[in-house]
Amino acid sequence: MIDFEKALELMDRQEIIFRLFFPRRESMNDLYSPSVMNHFIAVAEGVSIGCRFYLAGRDAPNILYFHGNGETVPDYDYVAPVYREKGLNLFVADYRGYGGSSGTPTCAAMIKDSHPIFHGFVAFLDETGCVGDLFVMGRSLGSAPAIEIAYHYQERLRGLIVESGFAGARNQLKRLGVTHLFKDVKDVVGFGNDLKIKEITIPTLIIHGQEDEIIPAEEGRMLYTLSGSRNKSSLFVPGAGHNDLMMRGLEAYMAAIESFTRGNKGIQE
Repeated sequence: MIDFEKALELMDRQEIIFRLFFPRRESMNDLYSPSVMNHFIAVAEGVSIGCRFYLAGRDAPNILYFHGNGETVPDYDYVAPVYREKGLNLFVADYRGYGGSSGTPTCAAMIKDSHPIFHGFVAFLDETGCVGDLFVMGRSLGSAPAIEIAYHYQERLRGLIVESGFAGARNQLKRLGVTHLFKDVKDVVGFGNDLKIKEITIPTLIIHGQEDEIIPAEEGRMLYTLSGSRNKSSLFVPGAGHNDLMMRGLEAYMAAIESFTRGNKGIQE
């Protein structure tokens, strides 16, 4: 059996953390609408993660969203209205040291924290009377906690969405320029996205930019191929890179997510 916890301990070296996380503090005080709510989830003693919920409707599908490494929750004030137009509730979570969250980010903490964040997400929905289906979504670095949650709680979820995600550890370490740190490690697991997704059988949607210059589209295709779901779909946006995917393919992007969360077949590759 794979020891994912031990694998994450190997990832928590300063050379990796420095290249992987780009924490940015940002106030969460400015709420532009009564339907937007801040929520903090305790993940360890003295450590809370800032989250923001964008309400579309009490019966709407609910998406727990883990963002990319250079983003914060308030960045999604500009994205959430598009989800709301499609009748989708969005619950965006930060990482330690990001936005209004306390603590310092590490690989192990990000994955460990995803569990109390998920439970806090479910409890928050219960408290606010939101009864729609549950989905988990991760963009870029956020693909790791999203896949972790789907791996452990798929009986409670309707689906997994991965945007611009990475697959195997070797390629990720190469992109980070730290392969030398693992020269004596035979089987590098890293976050284990490629291994965990094999065991995830709930509906899965993979979205990626065809011209992604940071995480190549081949990584998304690999996740799609490895996925253990019999109900999987994908969208590869022509001409889109890593950070302009929504801009270049907004209509197709939102159509795929709307179709997927509404229980339709989705867009096939």
